[in-house]
Amino acid sequence: MSERRLEGKIVLVTGGGRGIGRGIALAAAKQGADVAIAELDPDTAKTSAEEVSALGVRSVGFPCDVGTRADCEGAVAATASELGGIDVLVNNAAWTRTPGRPLLETTDEDFARTLETNLWATFWMMRASHPHLLRRGGGSIVNFASNSGTFGRENQAPYAAAKEGIRGLSRVAAQEWGPQGIRVNVICPYANSPGMVAWSETEPETYAASLATIPLRRVGDCEDDIGRATVFLASDDAAYVTGQTLFVDGGAGSTR
Repeated sequence: MSERRLEGKIVLVTGGGRGIGRGIALAAAKQGADVAIAELDPDTAKTSAEEVSALGVRSVGFPCDVGTRADCEGAVAATASELGGIDVLVNNAAWTRTPGRPLLETTDEDFARTLETNLWATFWMMRASHPHLLRRGGGSIVNFASNSGTFGRENQAPYAAAKEGIRGLSRVAAQEWGPQGIRVNVICPYANSPGMVAWSETEPETYAASLATIPLRRVGDCEDDIGRATVFLASDDAAYVTGQTLFVDGGAGSTR
């Protein structure tokens, strides 16, 4: 096993300006990857790219609203143009209303926006990246789902539906694209992201109850836990792994 698992690889991370996305970007850079960061906030995209570059690899950051097809396609094109291609796509960016609402109080607008920034965004990014992955001889896609979907958490209907849709989409892509050398896997994380922090503040009782179900009794670190797991799935160490969901959640998935 090489010391730098992603040496020579080009990685595109959506939502890479903060939280889990930033953790993934840093973890990939420390394993030798050049990293493109697509982020809604242009300031955090720039800051994160600078942090990655400081690790001795190439990095670019650009604003991207993944809920817009044109922005998704533009992010893929910009990555290929600036860095020379794409070997790994990480679909991490997402949006959900915080706090959540009961299903019967969920508006069409909230449901649509959640689907756009999760399921549709993943589809758009995968479709746009496909030819670039092929040109590099194949590659890896790591999509992000959520225990909100696998458990069916209350007040999270749009997010749960979108994230479970991503799992289905990923399994289909793994079947169709596997013969082309493209692997597609999913991570269900439990991490100290900005969204998690907001949830803990707006719904402390629900958050505490959720934490109590974690066998390891801690919230995962964005870089050390989620980032390194993503690096594994992106790397040749996982060359025979596709169509799978990896629960990086301290054991919570095992209690379903």
